Amino acid sequence: MYEYLKALHLIFVVTWFAGLFYIVRLFVYQTEVFDKSEIERQFLQPQYKLMAYRLWYIITWPSAVLASIFAFWMLFFTPVGRAWLETDWMQVKLGFVALLYAYQLKCHQIYRKLQRGEKPHSSNFLRLWNEVATLILFAVVFLVVLKNAFNWIFGVVGIIVVSLLLMLGFKFYKNLRAKRGT
Repeated sequence: MYEYLKALHLIFVVTWFAGLFYIVRLFVYQTEVFDKSEIERQFLQPQYKLMAYRLWYIITWPSAVLASIFAFWMLFFTPVGRAWLETDWMQVKLGFVALLYAYQLKCHQIYRKLQRGEKPHSSNFLRLWNEVATLILFAVVFLVVLKNAFNWIFGVVGIIVVSLLLMLGFKFYKNLRAKRGT
């Protein structure tokens, strides 16, 4: 039973992250539409709103809920899961899951504002915001694979290095876009 629950949990974690990665990308596109001509806005805004609605409510939120249901079921109703709850790495992982839900709730606020036709953030902010989910994914995957709560010195340094690399990549991409005029 545990292995089936684990498989279902992983499937919905993958679709949850896919939804989170893509929704923020749609936020970037929706935000950039504000700088387009009236004719372009007239056609693009409804399309992006529809795409965001479908992704958010048909894929992302259901995946988050189902991933959590299967995780809860594994952790509290199987002997293996109850044993994992006693480990430090699992408690740290659950902290990252709480952080992921906070990230999703913030994305929900952004989603609602964009659906109302408001521009809550710049596209550059949203490109950086998209990397938050990437950092959480890195942390969770390493915790699960290594099954320890990190040597916190290496863990903190690793997350800082990954963050800096993401920032440098973002800056490089921004400069490249500016040179191309896109």
